[in-house]
Amino acid sequence: MPPKISVVMPCLNEKETLATCIRKARNSLARMSYDSEIIVADNGSTDGSVEIATSLGARVVIEEERGYGNAYRAGISAALGDYIIIGDSDDSYDFNDIERFVGPLADGADFVIGSRLKGRIEKGAMPWLHRYVGNPVLTWILNFMYRSGISDAHCGMRAFTRAAYQKMNLQTTGMEFASEMVIKSARLGLRTVEIPITLHPDGRSRPPHLRSFRDGWRHLRFMLVHSPTHLYLWPGTIIFIIGFVLLFALLPGPIKIAGVLFDLHIMVLGSLMAILGFQLINMGVYARIYAVTHNFRPEDSNMKKAFKLFNLERGLVAGVLVFLLGFSTDLYILIKWIANDFGPLNEIRMALFGSTFIIIGTQIIFSSFFLSMLGIKVRPQDVRVNELD
Repeated sequence: MPPKISVVMPCLNEKETLATCIRKARNSLARMSYDSEIIVADNGSTDGSVEIATSLGARVVIEEERGYGNAYRAGISAALGDYIIIGDSDDSYDFNDIERFVGPLADGADFVIGSRLKGRIEKGAMPWLHRYVGNPVLTWILNFMYRSGISDAHCGMRAFTRAAYQKMNLQTTGMEFASEMVIKSARLGLRTVEIPITLHPDGRSRPPHLRSFRDGWRHLRFMLVHSPTHLYLWPGTIIFIIGFVLLFALLPGPIKIAGVLFDLHIMVLGSLMAILGFQLINMGVYARIYAVTHNFRPEDSNMKKAFKLFNLERGLVAGVLVFLLGFSTDLYILIKWIANDFGPLNEIRMALFGSTFIIIGTQIIFSSFFLSMLGIKVRPQDVRVNELD
């Protein structure tokens, strides 16, 4: 019979603590009436960790491509259980807690994550920078962008069903794997349960693999890149609206507000903001489509409706109309200049207005072609796993 529970531990030179983690997991699994397995996803250990794991009856999966996410994806892909529990093999998480993670899954939860902040962090278990700055700030940003409602988004001990993991379709290779899992679970509307746990000081004599600023930036970068709404669309829309308000308001002439004169320089700024804002909106749309086609986020109904409404042909028509509005404005200036025997002209406002619409119209035309290309679905690559017999 295939096992019901699979425990997956990533490993990179963890000979000092790996045996302890495996024994704790075995003790916890023995208290439950489920068939189970323990998988060690080795990521290039050279200290004898593989031999320790096999001697204790764990199944070893070799992932040659370095990375926290790579190791986990290899180990989870090889797991046979319906319930999958993951945790670091440095003895900072107590694998005696496996029963507490399996319980919510048996009751219908899709994803269970520990919370060190709601539980207990023992002295020396977490640097103060991580505890009071890095983890709370990154968790707040993640919750703000993705509405996950998780108090400790980077806790390393988690559990999920096989079906939930397959729905997540995780892609990242490094430490940002932890963020991606929480983000995907929130976007998919998976039933998530958070349980308080205790974080212990790890049992290693060597420095941890985690690098505070490098890995913190990787988490932040992942959250920003995969939230085009917050990175591009909102800022772009605000800048675009402000720019067009300035452009139209100053087209007739200068305006004085509270004793401050708004004239050509502000209109130039408005033109710049309108063009820049529209470009950011374009990039946000590109990024959102790319995220869907490359399985970083599920396709939503709004995007399907948008593709039906704004197809290539309609985009071209809209772009041409906007371009012609700007072109006709500049053509009017040219005709007026010719009629004036190529003499001096005072049509800078009209020229700014026309050039802005010419640029935006051109962007719409070529963006329509690019968007039609991005809309083609891309099949994700399969994860390849080498298992050690």
